[in-house]
Amino acid sequence: MSLKGRLSRLGPNAPLSAEERRARQRLQEPSVAPTSAPAPPPWPPVQVLDELRARMAAMLERSPPPPRPTHEQSIAELPFVRVDTEYGPLTQRLCVLAPSHHVGRIPVESARTVSAALLSLLALDPRISDVSPERALYLDTETTGLGGAGTLAFLVGLAWFNTDGRLVLEQLLLASPAEELALIEHVRARLDACSVIVSFNGKSFDLPLLQARAVMSACPRLPEKPHLDLLHVGRRLHKARLGSCRLTHLETEVLGWERGADDIAGADIAPLYGHFLRTGDGEVLRAVVEHNAWDVVTMAALVGLYGEPVGLLHPADLLGVAETARRHRAYDQARAFADASLERGAGHPALYLRAQIEKARGDKARALLDFELLSKEVDDPAVRLELVKLYEHHAKDFEAALLVLGRGVLEDAAAMEKRRLRLSKKVEKKPRQQRAPHARGRR
Repeated sequence: MSLKGRLSRLGPNAPLSAEERRARQRLQEPSVAPTSAPAPPPWPPVQVLDELRARMAAMLERSPPPPRPTHEQSIAELPFVRVDTEYGPLTQRLCVLAPSHHVGRIPVESARTVSAALLSLLALDPRISDVSPERALYLDTETTGLGGAGTLAFLVGLAWFNTDGRLVLEQLLLASPAEELALIEHVRARLDACSVIVSFNGKSFDLPLLQARAVMSACPRLPEKPHLDLLHVGRRLHKARLGSCRLTHLETEVLGWERGADDIAGADIAPLYGHFLRTGDGEVLRAVVEHNAWDVVTMAALVGLYGEPVGLLHPADLLGVAETARRHRAYDQARAFADASLERGAGHPALYLRAQIEKARGDKARALLDFELLSKEVDDPAVRLELVKLYEHHAKDFEAALLVLGRGVLEDAAAMEKRRLRLSKKVEKKPRQQRAPHARGRR
């Protein structure tokens, strides 16, 4: 019989051994329910396990990525070759344009024979008057951003005239950022050989960026040369008529040529270069390369146009040439351009500018004739103010000045009243025999 059974048969006062007392004590203690442990999570369904197994198998069986193409393979679809230099490899394109090459109606070879003095006048930069247009270097860059220490000029377009008088187009591609030193030093050699830099917004962007990259590459600064920035010239000549002076807009409205739908938008250029660096797919840069080439060649055509503006520019743009010459105090040239603009139909603005030019050069009599003619054709208080001043200070015709003043001039009421009182006193002081009784009827 078990110990538990024997204890159950003994009375509560029966003598017990030590072992039996301990056993009875254990049996009399209240039972405590064991603490419940958390239930284990249910196993995933078989379908989930199968899916996980399939994913692990796919990861283990995945083939390694294909090797990145070499530089030679990356540019195989582009018109570039690899050139070894003392500073490392250079990715270069060279193209010699035909003598008959035009951008719209302007032959690019005409840029060789333009007047440096006229370019200097249009640029408002006297340093350009001493340069040789035949040794100009046309420059444009495509970059990875709008500025900052990390911005790269990954494509540099250059052009110059060779000894045969033909325009040579050169493009330098940064196939890898490691090639930047060779690119910078090649640009330095081209700058050393030129007499003047021609760019479109290069003073504010392209040249400062290249200078910064030279510093980042631990190179000396690039040489400083006279700089003809065509953006500034374009604004002086065309902004009044066109408003926008983007290079592609000038191509269409001034040169008479349109790139069409194949041209790439500027905002798309930097992302394509990033794709090229990641994948080695050179084909994505083809449109960027052509865009850059068009930019460079168009600048040469614009220089050729600005060198012979009278017969080719729109009359309103000729007026911009005349105004620029007036700012330069080249009054004889300014008068000639204003005359040409007027003859070609620029109208009242040309006549007003010519009168201002004549006044500035000291030919007050001619200026008075032009302002008189203009006052008969337009109702302009600014014209009448010029007439009042010329009548008073040049012609000494105070009666005529008072008559014109009475029609209203471009002055506030206090200034007009002060001028009227002064003219009235001059009329009273003038001897009666010297007064002009016919002035009222003539005017």
